[in-house]
Amino acid sequence: MAELTYFTGPMDCGKSTLALQVAYTESTAGRQGRLFTMLDRSGEATITSRIGLTSPAIEVTGELDLWKYVVSELTGGRRVDFLVCDEAQFYTPAHIDQLARIVDELQIDVFCFGILTDFRTELFPASRRLVELCDRMEMLQVRPRCWCGEPATHNARTINGVMVTEGSQVVVGDIGDAEVAYQVLCRRHHRRHVTAQVAAVTLSPEPLPFD
Repeated sequence: MAELTYFTGPMDCGKSTLALQVAYTESTAGRQGRLFTMLDRSGEATITSRIGLTSPAIEVTGELDLWKYVVSELTGGRRVDFLVCDEAQFYTPAHIDQLARIVDELQIDVFCFGILTDFRTELFPASRRLVELCDRMEMLQVRPRCWCGEPATHNARTINGVMVTEGSQVVVGDIGDAEVAYQVLCRRHHRRHVTAQVAAVTLSPEPLPFD
């Protein structure tokens, strides 16, 4: 039976690396697939990982109907055994419904990779739909760490090193960006808005959680 699987975790936990590994493993078994991404950090229709692995992919847009695309491939005589969908949090809920239909009606395995929550700790709409529809959800075991050394669980958006909690849900940035960037924090420091940059310039100890 084909499955819709959602691999998820905070930033820096190796989602794109695993997406490329899954595509490689499936291909070495003689299966033919398609790779999709949306708003990759490279700015191109490419799946890129922070450890340097890359692979061309098909860019998902709001107008792309994944169901119609796969049906067109199959009716054109092109084999499709699996789909790898990276940055799935940026897809629309309609895209996720299309992926579920591909699994159920065409018996094609779909592997999705993405982040559950945004910088405000709110679920991305597509991630919410994946949780509702997926056959299986896997939390990635590679755990990034907060600057304090604790396991990081929350994604923070920063502007010049200062954490922000307002703004558009989707703003693409990356480590090293001069203005908008992202870093992962433990819940405690996400709640207190203490980024690595803020911690580095703060000379006094953190305040106690009570008066």
